Amino acid sequence: MDERRDRGLVLVEIAREAIGERLGLASARRRDDEWLARPAATFVTLHLEEALRGCIGSIDPRRPLGEDVAANARAAAFSDPRFEPLSVPEYGAIAVEVSVLSPRTPIEAASEAQAAARLRPGVDGVYLEYPGHAATFLPQVWENLPDPVEFLAALREKARLPARFWDPGIRLTRYTVEKYHDGYPAH
Repeated sequence: MDERRDRGLVLVEIAREAIGERLGLASARRRDDEWLARPAATFVTLHLEEALRGCIGSIDPRRPLGEDVAANARAAAFSDPRFEPLSVPEYGAIAVEVSVLSPRTPIEAASEAQAAARLRPGVDGVYLEYPGHAATFLPQVWENLPDPVEFLAALREKARLPARFWDPGIRLTRYTVEKYHDGYPAH
């Protein structure tokens, strides 16, 4: 097996174990791999029968990769405010996706049109900041919002701003992800 696939298997196992441990169904194994100790930002996304069941993550690296995946898996399963906590019967049916984020880079844009023109649909995750507001969309969101203008409008709404609001104080950054679904690099 290749190294990327091996790492994906481990990351998804860490996420599943963290959720299972909280439910009393599994115990988390101790892993001492050096690559898991490096700081990283991750998102864990849960699906149940193709529907979103939870998604929580870190936009910037603040803790070791293994710890970040475990913490975000527990948060996605039990603390996503859009959903009730995951139940024991759901545990066996969830699909787990782990996204490891690249460092963020600024998107310089004086207008919404400039921002939309600079986005790379299907590639960029986007983080929006405006005083008192912040939100992000992973690159996977492009599957449902392929138009850059609509993508930005939905991102502003997620940040609790008007969909068509634009102000010079909006700060956009982009990142990419390596994503793994049930241990395999996801496409």
